[in-house]
Amino acid sequence: MRFDSMRRSAGAAPFDAFGILYAATIKLASIPRLIEESEKRLAFGGFADSDGRMIRGGFLSEEDRKALVALARDNLSAGRVTRRANALVLLDDGMSCQEVAKVLLFDDDTIRGWYDLFEQNGVEGLTSFDIGGGSSKLSVEQCEVLKAWVGATLPRSTRPVGAFIAKEFGLVYESRSGLIALLHRLGLEYHKPEVVSRKLDEKKQKDFIAAYEKLLNSMSPDEAAVFVDAVHPTHAARPVGCWGPKKQNLAIEQTSGRQRINIHGAIDLETGQTRMIEAETIDAMSTIRLLESLEALYPLMVCIHVFLDNARYHHAKLVSEWLSRPGCRIKLHFLPAYCPHLNPIERLWGVMHKNITHNKCYDTCTEFAEATLDFLRDKVPRNWAKYRSTVTDNFRVISPKDFRVIA
Repeated sequence: MRFDSMRRSAGAAPFDAFGILYAATIKLASIPRLIEESEKRLAFGGFADSDGRMIRGGFLSEEDRKALVALARDNLSAGRVTRRANALVLLDDGMSCQEVAKVLLFDDDTIRGWYDLFEQNGVEGLTSFDIGGGSSKLSVEQCEVLKAWVGATLPRSTRPVGAFIAKEFGLVYESRSGLIALLHRLGLEYHKPEVVSRKLDEKKQKDFIAAYEKLLNSMSPDEAAVFVDAVHPTHAARPVGCWGPKKQNLAIEQTSGRQRINIHGAIDLETGQTRMIEAETIDAMSTIRLLESLEALYPLMVCIHVFLDNARYHHAKLVSEWLSRPGCRIKLHFLPAYCPHLNPIERLWGVMHKNITHNKCYDTCTEFAEATLDFLRDKVPRNWAKYRSTVTDNFRVISPKDFRVIA
């Protein structure tokens, strides 16, 4: 009997034995390929991306990673921006596109598209959207228009900038950090204007600095030079930023802030020696008391040069009469008008606030006054090596011509 007839009589399908042999041969031949594919899957963590191209982690620079983390945590950013930032950070951590897609409830092709967008345009590519929903960039001409507009209007926040871009170019920047990055690339920075007097005289400043340096170079050992000014610190804490534990709310107790102390003081930049007079009112009498104190501080000095501003009480008739008495060893030198930057004791007041009022509270005004005067009278002279680099006579000339006056 023929073989196929026997198979039919036994109820078997035609050529079944040959089919089984052929299938077994095919499986044996495919084993090496299956092993190779298995090894590849293990090498990439057991997952293969949709197009077979794995994104390896660690591709973000430190700066880009910080920017993306900030975007992901920015409550003001649109949800689509934070999702994109999250995806890039997770990819950088070593997760595959499929894993990220599963976490964020997207498909892995969308995650890969965001990665390609970042590769092409950086962080800005993730934060820029045109009307159709795709990424967009300003052209060179548009960048120049934006730069000119910012330079002319000096906007105080990024909101007007984003509104201008949307109105003029039809592009929407939904992230504040994206706008900031754009402005930085255009060579623009956030400035805080300095306050300068309208009546600053550049020539008078130069003349004063030249006369001061000439005096210092010609002073004999029995002469001294001091700077004088008055300060009126208020019994109130000044909150300033500080480092502390994460997720811990910080606060300082505050007083009414209605009481203040009046101090008329002087400092010798060579030795750090100070004289501080507390007074009910800063006037001609407090000026005379301070000058008398300086003569007592330097009993062996033939001449004490005192540099001070043009406050009315410094020019008072009582002060002039006291200076004209026989044997007076005080010689006054007045600073140019509106030039507190030429009086180093102004810098000492700043150091005083940093050490006394910043993030510190005192129960009573008496305690506050004691702490302030103790610092100025005792701690500054004893620790002059610590403060002398801050309280200096390194003068500079300030000219309104060096600034763009905006108001």
